[in-house]
Amino acid sequence: MSVYGEDWMMGADKTPADEAIVSTDTEAPPQQPMDRSDGATEQPSAASNRSSAPKKVEHFTVAERAARGKAARAEVPRRSHATWEPALHRPDPVELLEEQGTSRVPELVPIRYGRMLVSPFTFYRGAAYLMASDLATGPRSGLHVQLCGDAHLSNFGVFAAPDRRLVFGINDFDETLPGPFEWDVERLAASFAVAGRDRGFDETTRRSIVTAVARSYREAMLEFAQERNLDIWYARIDIEEVLAKLSKLSAKAMKRAEKNLAKARAKDSLRAFDKLTGMVDGELRIISDPPLIVSVRDVWSEHGAEATSETLRTILRSYRRTLSGDRRRLLERFRYVDAARKVVGVGSVGTRAWIVLMLGRDDRDPLLLQAKEAQASVLEPFLGKSQYGNHGQRVVEGQRLTQAASDIMLGWIRVLAPDGVEREFYIRQLWDGKGSAEVEVMEPDGMTMYAKLCGWALARAHARSGDTVAIASYLGKSTVFDEAMATFAETYADQNERDYDALRKAVDEKRVVAETGL
Repeated sequence: MSVYGEDWMMGADKTPADEAIVSTDTEAPPQQPMDRSDGATEQPSAASNRSSAPKKVEHFTVAERAARGKAARAEVPRRSHATWEPALHRPDPVELLEEQGTSRVPELVPIRYGRMLVSPFTFYRGAAYLMASDLATGPRSGLHVQLCGDAHLSNFGVFAAPDRRLVFGINDFDETLPGPFEWDVERLAASFAVAGRDRGFDETTRRSIVTAVARSYREAMLEFAQERNLDIWYARIDIEEVLAKLSKLSAKAMKRAEKNLAKARAKDSLRAFDKLTGMVDGELRIISDPPLIVSVRDVWSEHGAEATSETLRTILRSYRRTLSGDRRRLLERFRYVDAARKVVGVGSVGTRAWIVLMLGRDDRDPLLLQAKEAQASVLEPFLGKSQYGNHGQRVVEGQRLTQAASDIMLGWIRVLAPDGVEREFYIRQLWDGKGSAEVEVMEPDGMTMYAKLCGWALARAHARSGDTVAIASYLGKSTVFDEAMATFAETYADQNERDYDALRKAVDEKRVVAETGL
């Protein structure tokens, strides 16, 4: 439902027009029963989530949960995941990419294609929709978790927890949705095969790396199946554990990792403030760098600077209602100063992403937020619509469910923008200790270690939402699933290269336009 903004330190009293501009929304009716790590299954009630009627939660014994996993294994053998081939009427990959482009900023879509064409690996990063379409034609275990939806290796990394310690885990949830656990594992496994090719590793080395990520996932899930629910909930990989594992690598690799972690620690609002802002006509502003960073005044120039600023203040007033009370109070200590549109990532290029500058006690007390457009998950055409009426909320709820420690500023909003189009966003801190692995310089031992970290982190994320006992029973103690993932990953890496070539051909034939070097 729509809400009015509340008065706060950013100024501007609420008006009836605010209701037409923003909405925080609540959930739509749930899409399906959701398996949980404790073996419980939430059954949808006839009433919607807006009703106060509680849902019935059924609980099963450990033996019943294990039997369910074995039954799933009998129906969908683990070896069946090794086999993949293009469907007879497989959609044209370029058409799928163009379909996504219809809802994006037109002038930014060529930048997306340009970034995808850097290599088959960067193509893979932007091809989550293509892979979801392919996975939909394959076997499904029926054991559901809250999927990341785009669990490639570059969507894992370090970030600052609320206690300010760096932790390792999944850091991208744009496509999150409930679905079969193996979809995330297959996406992750194939990403290591593609990255291994990019690094020039031979097939034996690549297979060893992919087997390591699948084995790490399987063994972690076996451990989680034995743990108490609260222990699973609190489990996380602190940076000290990462460094302990990396200590087994070469001195050169260790030095590179420590430098990367130091860089991540320094990435905070003050660092972003120093890099992205400056004085413009005597006023503090985000510095434009078109087309990658464009001031809000230029994007919405026809609406006037004052009207644009007022719209943004209204958006921020309403966004804070999606925060918990303590974090809302913290946000109220900051006032709005400026905003700009910023191009981010590879697959996300073309979706609307804004950075918002706010200041607290003085000019050295900044808070930079990112408001990122949330569209329908690429999984929805194949797994059903989200239970949430706002895709920003879908992303936030999925992140909170699967991440061990989430950004304290996570929230969402629906906006009627000055161009008259209604869009949904989730909001978070722009930089908060985020760091990613330098895949482009990894050697085989380093990539193997990283694969093990990613496998464990993915299993922990799934353990918070899925039935750990059933999944562990399905996976078993043998290496059958690991080997299946290794075979699948190599096969799908072949398909990824064919799709990359198809986009390259489409650009050469001027079917689509790519802008490179940005």
